[in-house]
Amino acid sequence: MCLLGFTLPLTITVESPRQEGVIRLLDMSSAYAQSLYPPESNHMLDLESLERPEVTFWVARLDGDIIGCCALVEAGDGTAEIKRMFVDPLARGRKVAQMLMEALEDTATERNLTALRLETGIYQPEAIGLYRKAGYTEIEPFGSYEPDPLSLFMEKALPRS
Repeated sequence: MCLLGFTLPLTITVESPRQEGVIRLLDMSSAYAQSLYPPESNHMLDLESLERPEVTFWVARLDGDIIGCCALVEAGDGTAEIKRMFVDPLARGRKVAQMLMEALEDTATERNLTALRLETGIYQPEAIGLYRKAGYTEIEPFGSYEPDPLSLFMEKALPRS
């Protein structure tokens, strides 16, 4: 995989999470979160949960190689949660996460969702910076989340299409 710029085609498409390259990223993401937070502060969706009908899963590929992923989990109330946003460390710094966010937000807007929400950890400044730059602001815990001093909850209102 050559990551020295975007001379190779970068694609972001909706795909199944049940494929070797995605599972590798999910394992890397889980290991990273486990290195930063205790189990009760990790809120990862497992592979089976990512295959539910209310979940849309995106895969970023560079020249065919899977380098990033994210999921949109619709809550059924006009909102959705961003889950499993992760980019291979070898591909970071190339705006892959930003492009994944744009794909996710475009779909959410097309579906007339009113807001996107997320939970991230306080020891992930790059992720927090990405979300703030994209217009997400801090909120109280939502859904089934309980207050956690290691979690940051964020939301972005979406325009109506």
